Parts: sequence; structure tokens; C-alpha cells
Amino acid sequence: MAEAKAQLKNLSIAPRKVRFLVNTLKNKSVPSALAEVRLSPLRAAKPLEKLIESAVANARVLKMDENKLFIKSIIVNGGAMLKRYLPRARGMATPIQKKLSHVNLVLAEKDMAITTKYIIPKAIKKIKKELPTKEKQKAKKPQEEKAKAAQKKPGFFQKMFRRKSI
Repeated sequence: MAEAKAQLKNLSIAPRKVRFLVNTLKNKSVPSALAEVRLSPLRAAKPLEKLIESAVANARVLKMDENKLFIKSIIVNGGAMLKRYLPRARGMATPIQKKLSHVNLVLAEKDMAITTKYIIPKAIKKIKKELPTKEKQKAKKPQEEKAKAAQKKPGFFQKMFRRKSI
């Protein structure tokens, strides 16, 4: 059975926080895992979504059927640790450890196609609107000036004394 692999190294989120989301994804089909990750409010969700999509792209290269893919294993290991110091009273310093994590993902195929409740829409490219040419802008200016002249703003006294008397 073929396997598609992908790894994410030096993710600047502590492994403990990433594992919280990763543990919910084990042994799930790819569409349901993607749906769960996209709906998650955690900061680790975006990088994990990209990792899953990367593994699916690797599976396409290996000519695996996308409808049969599921997450066989996903492991979060600790990476390097950035060590910093925070100055404190009386010349002391408190150490700060900025932890990084490595995530390894393995996708495999099941024997039969997996039916999912989730439909994940493909990304649609947005088409930029054409910028108006100079001729169109010149044609619009006199019309806009007429419209602005018609919408006269109230004067100072009208603003100040618009209260109704009792």
C-alpha cells in the first residue's frame, strides 16, 4: 500500500498546543480532517491545513485515489528551542523558552472509497475589475459635480438650530 508523506518543520507554536488539534485528526478521512481544521479557531489550524493539502498533492504525484485517502499517522515532535531572557529586579533575568515543533503526516489509501458529509469547495480566483480609463473618468466628472451641487449641505445655523421648540 502506497503512502504519501509531508512534513512541517520549525513551526513556531509549542508542540503541546499543536498536539491538541492533531489528536482530533488521527484516522480521519482527508475531507473531514480538512473541514475540522478549517473550522478550528486555534492558531495551529492554518499551517496544518496547508500540510494536509501538501500531503494530498504528494498523493496525486504517486497516482493515489483522493477519495480513498485517510490520515494514517500524524506526529508532533519538539523542535529547536529559542532561548531568550527577560530582565528582572535586582539585576536578575528570567529565562524564556520559545518552543518550535515538527509535524510529520502520513496519508494512506483505504480499500473502498470514503463517503464524507463535507463538501469542500475549490478555491475560486477573483477577477480584478478593470480600472476606468482617463476618458471615462473625464466623462464622469461633470456628472459627479452636478450631483454634488444638487446635494447642498445644510449651513451652520441649520445644523445648530434644527431642534424643535416645545
